[in-house]
Amino acid sequence: MLNMQFQQRLVIESQKQDWQASPSPLVHRKPLEREAKESGHTTSLVKYQAQASFAQHPHPQGEEIFVLEGVFSDEHGDYPAGSYLRHPANSVHTPHSENGCTLFVKLNQFQQGDNAKVNINTQEQTWLAGIGGLEVMPLHEFGGEHTALVKWPTGERFQPHRHFGGEEILVLEGEFRDEHGAYPKHTWLRSPHMSEHTPYVEEETIILVKTGHLPLI
Repeated sequence: MLNMQFQQRLVIESQKQDWQASPSPLVHRKPLEREAKESGHTTSLVKYQAQASFAQHPHPQGEEIFVLEGVFSDEHGDYPAGSYLRHPANSVHTPHSENGCTLFVKLNQFQQGDNAKVNINTQEQTWLAGIGGLEVMPLHEFGGEHTALVKWPTGERFQPHRHFGGEEILVLEGEFRDEHGAYPKHTWLRSPHMSEHTPYVEEETIILVKTGHLPLI
């Protein structure tokens, strides 16, 4: 197991990690949390080289993807950078990438009954006004779990707050900050149930945020 202690705060600057081999010779990954080597609850960054592919396979408890770079593809379509995808439990596909891509991937973490298939190109969506100067782009919600993009303008500060059910952040652009530290692009943060912080930024920053999905322990 890797980083499966959900009651602990976790910060990983993935840019400092080395890519590791996967079952496909043209696909590499950076594991962030992992229940078992090739199964169970998994969160990772995944890099497809040009012409990389995987054989057709199912996702027993769903797959969630955010395309960070390049174009990801399967038999259902092509998904450019900025695409947010959800493949529900027991869905099947044959993924590949013609010119290469980098993905943020979460496996086997869907709640029972969360069967929505989602394909959102966030580059084509409208930002909504949030609290203060924040802009928000909702992506998915189910049973207390909420996923969204949040855009922070330069110098924005947020009030101290707690996270019921925890919070998970991937920094997509800029640098996210709070009283605990500064988190550059592609840093992944996982904060436990009822954790508290006071976030802010010094430059325009975009984060992918999921809340309400971690164990209440």
